[in-house]
Amino acid sequence: MKHIDARSMTPEAQREKRIIALNMREQGYSFVAIGEAIGVHGRTVQKWLARAAADGVDAAIAGKPRGYAPGQFRQITPEQESKIRSYITDRMPDQLKMPYALWTRKAVRDLIKDVTGVDMPIRTVGLYLSRWGYTPQRPVKRAYEQRPAEVREWLDKTYPEIERRAKAEKAEIFWGDETGVNSRSQHGSSYAPVGKTPIVALTAKRFGVNMISALSPRGALHFMLYHGSFDATRCIDFLERLIQASTKGKVFLILDNLKVHHAKLVKEWVAKNKEKIELFFLPSYSPELNPDEYLNGDLKNRIAQMPQARTKEALTSNVKSIMTQLAESPKHIQSYFKHPRIRYAA
Repeated sequence: MKHIDARSMTPEAQREKRIIALNMREQGYSFVAIGEAIGVHGRTVQKWLARAAADGVDAAIAGKPRGYAPGQFRQITPEQESKIRSYITDRMPDQLKMPYALWTRKAVRDLIKDVTGVDMPIRTVGLYLSRWGYTPQRPVKRAYEQRPAEVREWLDKTYPEIERRAKAEKAEIFWGDETGVNSRSQHGSSYAPVGKTPIVALTAKRFGVNMISALSPRGALHFMLYHGSFDATRCIDFLERLIQASTKGKVFLILDNLKVHHAKLVKEWVAKNKEKIELFFLPSYSPELNPDEYLNGDLKNRIAQMPQARTKEALTSNVKSIMTQLAESPKHIQSYFKHPRIRYAA
């Protein structure tokens, strides 16, 4: 009978054969006879029985752990690994004065050498990263000018205070933002045979439509389309419409720090209407904290899936149609607030 290398078997198959071997040995069979019966070499059976005699039947059936012992053949110590992982998790390479923007395997290799003195092969660096549970990911883009302390202040103190006041004054919190859609908007992906890149016919004319919108955690959405630049007059026009559309009374509107939001005319108008509306401003360079940014992304994704508009009027009609549908779907608007970065505002 052809013998099987027991090391090539699954752990389950090995355990089953060990149990049979132990039972047959108790019945008086020789090592050779047992090996012939279960398809392994007699010396293998002898090793199993020796382990049973030395360490007990359960240990013999379980067998020895496969693979290297934890930490065996590691080039760096657990303490060094912990330090390197903390650097990768908490900082980017440029913060450590390294000539890299992202944590690539090459950057991690250089970090390991700086911390430990070990010049590790790139392939080995990849094995360490995999063992640590690190995978290559597309980084979240954040403005270099963003001030983390201001963001923390907003999350921990400023916004909770806005929520407290809104509840006390029975005001409704809205989040506002501006965006634009143009005739050259990027299209998405389209399936096609390999080597046959799909072609999208685009108009050579350049035109667009702009929009300001405001949405609330309860799913309310109001928007205004316009052509041309966004100035103080248009800003006030939208604020008036928002006041009229709100069903709860006073409006607390949170905006970014676009210059027009701080225009003298806007400030004067808000001061005259302070019983109806109050403006608040996000930390600078922090669009990821604004739920309305996710609405803008949703709009542009939907536009990209539609046949291209050939005229400004057609594009405006498409945007209006999409926004009207979204305004009639409060649950969909509420879903923006489920994003991890926006959940604080839900």
